[in-house]
Amino acid sequence: MSKYNFVFALITFLGMSFVPVDKKFPNLNLKTLEGKSVELNKSFAKNKLTVVSYWATWCSPCKKELDAVKNLYDGWKKDGIEVIAVTIDNAQQLNKVKPLANQKKWSYIVLSDVNSESLRLLNFQTIPQTFVVNNMGEIVYSHSGYTPGDEFELDKKLKSLLGK
Repeated sequence: MSKYNFVFALITFLGMSFVPVDKKFPNLNLKTLEGKSVELNKSFAKNKLTVVSYWATWCSPCKKELDAVKNLYDGWKKDGIEVIAVTIDNAQQLNKVKPLANQKKWSYIVLSDVNSESLRLLNFQTIPQTFVVNNMGEIVYSHSGYTPGDEFELDKKLKSLLGK
């Protein structure tokens, strides 16, 4: 491993934040792209599992992850799994979110956290950041970053959590 790759890997590792499994997801009210308020904890209760993916329009790995998840989403929905993509774009960037989601044909729920309240409450600094939350509102899995193939690891984890 070259010195550059080692330093990059170390910085990436140190930049990741780890959320303990079985931690309660904070009670957050986020907004739809139309401005409607959504209480996440009520959404969790409707599903067996919910994948909450934090992203931004300027984050290339985030968009790649959401594109990859799109290909698995129909199967997940049949198993009672919902995907919620939460953008942390600020108020000036927010007007780019809906056109991007439409262009990418992401059919899952897209919410906005322009005040970055989630980052503070969940204590993470890097995106993409993905959480799996059960119907009790507990974080049962957390993953930071995206490398092609991570979506298949997430798929395996979801199936194991469902007992499949």
